[in-house]
Amino acid sequence: MTDTETGHFEQDTKFPSLSRRAFVGGLAVFAALTFIGLPLEHAQAQTAIAQKIADHFASVKTMSGEFVQFGPRGEQTGGKFFISRPGKIRFNYEAPSPMRVIADGKSVVIGNQKMKTWDIYPLSKTPLKLLLSDNIDLTGKMVRSVKEEADLTTIVLGDRTVFGDATITLMFDPKTYDLRQWTITDAQKKDTSVMIFNVKNGVPMDDKVFQIPYDDINNRGK
Repeated sequence: MTDTETGHFEQDTKFPSLSRRAFVGGLAVFAALTFIGLPLEHAQAQTAIAQKIADHFASVKTMSGEFVQFGPRGEQTGGKFFISRPGKIRFNYEAPSPMRVIADGKSVVIGNQKMKTWDIYPLSKTPLKLLLSDNIDLTGKMVRSVKEEADLTTIVLGDRTVFGDATITLMFDPKTYDLRQWTITDAQKKDTSVMIFNVKNGVPMDDKVFQIPYDDINNRGK
């Protein structure tokens, strides 16, 4: 695989701030809306808006672009990303990072090439599942809040049965419904935000971009 085929495929990747807890912690349960002071009709309207945006986002089967990541300690990194539905994502971080993050539709791995260590998780147990599903169904009590502003629509999602005690906040352009940013808040209330830009939709994707080196993972420690 060449740099041209993957957009710097061989470049070191990094996902330092999206901690292990953020992946395995996941999303918090949807509280009863009467407990947080929202009328049922308002809640239903919010869910309808969120579902309309989610349907548009899920209809984009492939995308690539650039990103800037902001970590809980103020650290900032950048690079390129690639998404292919269902379930595939890759972050290529700027050198000299030894890290990489890849999801192949079943698993998510965080790898440190320098230390030759790998952490692997079921995709279904991470907040990334919500970004990468073919269909994003928000009717199952996942919408915690929807905030509509002139330049941004913010949707906060939670589902303890799948993701535990973290939340994922998705920020969309209110006119185009395009995703602009997401923030994962782990169980310790630490935020990792990823802002995306120069996004191209519907671009061809080679499955090799999302290959996880299972042989290396299975042979670790041998």
